[in-house]
Amino acid sequence: MNKYEIMFIVKATMEEAQVKEAANNMKKIVEDLKGKVVSFKEMGERKLAYAIKKEISGYYFVMTIEATKEVVKEFDRKASIDESILRHLVIKLDEE
Repeated sequence: MNKYEIMFIVKATMEEAQVKEAANNMKKIVEDLKGKVVSFKEMGERKLAYAIKKEISGYYFVMTIEATKEVVKEFDRKASIDESILRHLVIKLDEE
C-alpha cells in the first residue's frame, strides 16, 4: 500500500455538526475500503484566496492515509460528488 496525503475543504456556511459529519464521512470512505488513516488534522476555518462555488471561506482538513490506488480513486469520486466538499487534493507521498 502507498501513502497519500489528502486535503479537503468543507463549506463554512454549514452548521458545526454538519462540518464534523462531512469530515468524518471522508474519513469513513477510506476506512470502509480497507485503507488506513494514519493521521487526521482539522486546520480550522480559513478565508479562500478566491470564491469556490460562491463560498469565500471553508474548513480545511488534512489526512495521511495508507491505501491502494483503488481506494484513492473511489475517495476522489465520492469527494467530487459530495456537495459539502468545496475542493480536495490527493498527493502520493514518497516511499521512505
